[in-house]
Amino acid sequence: MDLPNPRQDTLFVASLEKGMRVLEAFGESRPEMSLQQLAAAAGLDKSATQRFANTLHRLGYLAKDPVTRRYRPAIKCLELANAYLWSEELLRVAMPKLIDLRQAIGETVNLAILDGDSIVYAVRLPNARTSFTASIIGRRIPALNTSSGRAMLSLSEPSERRRCVEEWPMRRYTAHTLMDRGAILALVDEAATKGYSIGFDEIMINEIGLSAAIRGSGRTRAAIQCSLSATHWDTARIERLIIPPLIDTINSF
Repeated sequence: MDLPNPRQDTLFVASLEKGMRVLEAFGESRPEMSLQQLAAAAGLDKSATQRFANTLHRLGYLAKDPVTRRYRPAIKCLELANAYLWSEELLRVAMPKLIDLRQAIGETVNLAILDGDSIVYAVRLPNARTSFTASIIGRRIPALNTSSGRAMLSLSEPSERRRCVEEWPMRRYTAHTLMDRGAILALVDEAATKGYSIGFDEIMINEIGLSAAIRGSGRTRAAIQCSLSATHWDTARIERLIIPPLIDTINSF
């Protein structure tokens, strides 16, 4: 995320930005940290990190183990997520449609939102086979490595698609994660023509990701993603049984 230059923005509070860096240091790969680890992850010196961490602990946003003295996000962080979910009108409109789609296809249905060069899962309606990692909201993944990111990018003008594919970061999750930018651009262009994007084994082995972008969603660019098991689905069955109700759902917005 590009932050304002303090010299150009007189309203920018640098100390608050540093405090937020402490909170943002936690994640899937760093759910709990010592003070030294937290300082390194946030890019701050130990003294400043201690002050920010103590303040966030006193405010209820960080929990501190009394024995190990390690920090982790506290349940109060969920209140911020709750506030966002209530404030985003698209989520309120989309939820009944997502539930109907989930019931119609019997598979995992997610709503992904584009945030900069990444997608963030804002709604996840799992099936019985879904793992914990694939069932919690807030997970962030590079957009180019996901079918939902490519579907959303396909709504851009061709020149913007090419620029984003050339510049946006990528990350390898499996041996099959597509890292060829030329091939990714071809998939984005294909999504612009077909109205959906599909990926195989890119984030999880034996997972097929099928996504279509929601058009006309206002300031929020979003996509509906269906997560399918490669052991239960092949391309022919997906085209016959999953793509039609997915496109119908997209067209209902």
